[in-house]
Amino acid sequence: MTTFSDLQLNPKVQKAIAEAGYEKPTPIQEGAIPPALEGRDVLGIAQTGTGKTASFTLPMITMLARGRARARMPRSLVLCPTRELAAQVAENFDIYAQHVKLTKALLIGGVSFKEQEAAIDKGVDVLIATPGRLLDHFERGKLILNDVKVMVVDEADRMLDMGFIPDIERIFGLVPFTRQTLFFSATMAPEIERITNTFLSNPAKIEVARQSTTSDTIEQRLIEFKPTRRDMAAKQKRDMLRAVITAEGDAFNNAIIFCNRKVDVDIVAKSLKKHDLNAEPIHGDLDQSHRMRTLDGFRDGSITLLVASDVAARGLDIPNVSHVINYDVPSHAEDYVHRIGRTGRAGKTGVAITLCVPSDEKYLGAIENLIETPIPRATPPMEVQDTRRKRDDDSAEDKPRSRRRGRGRADDAPQAAQAPEAPQEAPAPQPEAAQPEARTEERTEDRPRRERGGRGRGRDRGDRGPRIVGMGDHMPDFIALSFDERRGGPPAIDLSDDAEEEETPDTPEVEAAPAEKPKRRRTRKPKAEETTVEETPAEEAQAEAPVEAEVEKPKRRRKKKVEEPASDPAEELAPEEAEKPKRKRAPRKKKVEEPAPEAEATPDTPDTEA
Repeated sequence: MTTFSDLQLNPKVQKAIAEAGYEKPTPIQEGAIPPALEGRDVLGIAQTGTGKTASFTLPMITMLARGRARARMPRSLVLCPTRELAAQVAENFDIYAQHVKLTKALLIGGVSFKEQEAAIDKGVDVLIATPGRLLDHFERGKLILNDVKVMVVDEADRMLDMGFIPDIERIFGLVPFTRQTLFFSATMAPEIERITNTFLSNPAKIEVARQSTTSDTIEQRLIEFKPTRRDMAAKQKRDMLRAVITAEGDAFNNAIIFCNRKVDVDIVAKSLKKHDLNAEPIHGDLDQSHRMRTLDGFRDGSITLLVASDVAARGLDIPNVSHVINYDVPSHAEDYVHRIGRTGRAGKTGVAITLCVPSDEKYLGAIENLIETPIPRATPPMEVQDTRRKRDDDSAEDKPRSRRRGRGRADDAPQAAQAPEAPQEAPAPQPEAAQPEARTEERTEDRPRRERGGRGRGRDRGDRGPRIVGMGDHMPDFIALSFDERRGGPPAIDLSDDAEEEETPDTPEVEAAPAEKPKRRRTRKPKAEETTVEETPAEEAQAEAPVEAEVEKPKRRRKKKVEEPASDPAEELAPEEAEKPKRKRAPRKKKVEEPAPEAEATPDTPDTEA
């Protein structure tokens, strides 16, 4: 049986390990610490929760115990994919190096640059950072990586998923070629294998467990359910989540609920709070101080449910997590191994529950192919089954109502058969006194044609009466008349008679005015031709009778018309052209003065005819 005293660690480090309560190293620690102390590159592949952090922290402290760092030139570098994992590594370093005088600095986002620059300027032995913030300090000229002797890459497969591989390759080019590299990952993807072949020199490969396997201390369950309606899928899934939590009973202590999207994290946390459950969200869009407070509250037990994205899926060492619930099936199969690895740590038992809908079947197949074992199926809680049955019954009752209101099909014949009795009796006692009997007779004659279907769907509708879109079974009689005319039926007699009686008194007045106008035009034209020869007798007749100034104006215009055709020479053509604009102005005066000559023009017509 191997103990930490057999690993040739610094006595001060062994003292800190004993104070922390550790007695026996884990398999990954037992395999990685001896080659790391020898100065060889190490490639460690192990599932989460196996103590990978201590497997590179303990040999680093032993090797860095002698020596001193210079300003802006760290002696070792640890790269982590997330802020929480970097902060956790820093905490473990403080525990194991409490008896060794070593300095450290934490470079993560969400913290001001000034505090981090002040720590770097003093000189640090261990620099723990995320790739993005590390490159920011380097580009500012505040960091020099020429003195790095040990470089550690933790959770390399997670960095691959987050897109940090180009940054890691750039950082490898900034550190010295003679460095020692410790490379740890839970899975070995082809891209990770390419990096290890490029930047590691003859590494000692330690593979504790089979690649991408789950721990035997974790009880896995899969709950499959199909939402009754697509628009209610999200709500029913949240109901299922609450039912699963309550069904665990006393075995439930706390849980981490994983969602694929940050939006779902906030929605699920808000829903759980609404139902009096102690839940808090954590994802990458929150401030770093808020995220750290949430993690601390979950560790000390003040928060029971931690709704998280994949930020909390990798490397976080949260003790005594009884349950892990996958609210969404992870899109990457490797994430399933990391998520359920948050429970069942350090030899303890845990439960991992996954909620699966029909759209997640392809992701589920990829997970089962990766772990090479099918996930045991579990039945949904009874509470959810009862509620789903009630919803199915309610939806079955609502369906005929929606059809009856919206479409009004003939399927509702037994209910609609009672309705036509009222409209059949209604037209008989409602004849209007002012309307003639012929109108009611025409209606009764038209009814058989409407009952046969008319120009509609051609169905025999029985005694239900005419079908008119939008009016329902009950329809006033006066509306049916207007629709009958559009369908080609006989027009209503009363409406046409009333229209003729109203228009008859107006017709003589309207027809008299247009009848006189053509007569005047016809009489004036021959007058103009005759007056070319007899101008004086017309003037004498007008002089005998007293005529007003308004009557003389049209006569003067007639004289001009008479004189124009009488003039034969071509010299008079020019004045005619000059008078054309006057003719355009003349009609405007006629419109104003037409009513006056209309009454006096009548005595002129007999004189001309005589």
